[in-house]
Amino acid sequence: MKDKLILVIKGFFFGIANIIPGVSGGTIAITMGVYEEMIDIISHFFKDLRKSLNFLIPFGIGAIISILVMSKLISFCLDKYPFPTTLFFMGLIIGGIPLLTKKVKNSKIKPINIILFLLTFSLIIGMAFMKEGNNVVSLSNMNMGMYIILFLVGMIAAATMVIPGVSGSFVLMLLGFYKPIVNTVSKLTDFSLLGNNLAILIPFGLGVVMGIVLVAKVLEYLFNHYEVSTYYAILGFIIASIFTLGYSLFGVNISIIQVLIGIILFIISTFIGYKLGDE
Repeated sequence: MKDKLILVIKGFFFGIANIIPGVSGGTIAITMGVYEEMIDIISHFFKDLRKSLNFLIPFGIGAIISILVMSKLISFCLDKYPFPTTLFFMGLIIGGIPLLTKKVKNSKIKPINIILFLLTFSLIIGMAFMKEGNNVVSLSNMNMGMYIILFLVGMIAAATMVIPGVSGSFVLMLLGFYKPIVNTVSKLTDFSLLGNNLAILIPFGLGVVMGIVLVAKVLEYLFNHYEVSTYYAILGFIIASIFTLGYSLFGVNISIIQVLIGIILFIISTFIGYKLGDE
C-alpha cells in the first residue's frame, strides 16, 4: 500500500511538471527514480500486464489528478507568485540529481560522454532563448485537418514529455497549442461543453499515447546498449533545465516575503525530490 501511495505522489508531481512551461515531466520522472521502469513498462506493456498495471494505475491516477485539479492553480501561482513557484520545482529537480550521479560515478569518463553532455546542455540552453509562439491556434471550428494536426501535435508533445529536460508545455507554446489545450483540460468538468472538449482531447490524447510508445522504444534501446552515455546526455538536459528555470526569473518583480517563501519551498522540495528518488 505504501508503494502504491508513493507512486501516486510521484505521478502527481509528474503531471504538474507537464503543465508548467520550462519543466519536463521526464526530468521529474528521472529525479524520482521511476524513469527507467516507466520506459520499460511502456515498451513492454503486455509482457507482464499485472506488473504494468500495478505501476501505471497509481502513477497515472496521480498524474491525472494533478492535471485536472492543479492546472488552474499552477497557472495562478506562476502568474502571481513566479519566484517561489519556480524555486519549488528547481528544488525537486536538484534533489534528484544525486540519484543520477550514482549511475555514472563508477564509469570511466570518455570524450564521447562529455560531448553528449555538452550537446544536450547546449540544446536546452538554446531553447531557453527561443521566443514562444505568438499565434494561439483556435480550436473553435474543428475539421478533419485539425483532428490530424492535433494527433501529430500530441505525438510531438509526448516525445518532449518523455525526453528529460525538454518541456512539453514549452514546445506546445512554440506551436501555439499550449493555451487552447490547457483551457480545454481546465473546462473538462464543465459537462455542458463535454462533447466539444472530448472532440479536442481524444485525438490529442491518442497522439500522446502513440508518441510515448515510440519514444519509449528508442530510449529503451539506448539504455540497453549505451546506458552510461545516455545518462551523461540526460544529465546535460537536466542541469541545463535548472539554469533555464533560473533564467526565467530574470526581470520578475519579487518582494522579500516571496524570496523567503521561495527559499523555504526550495529547501522543502529539494528534500522531497531526494527522498522520492531514494524510494
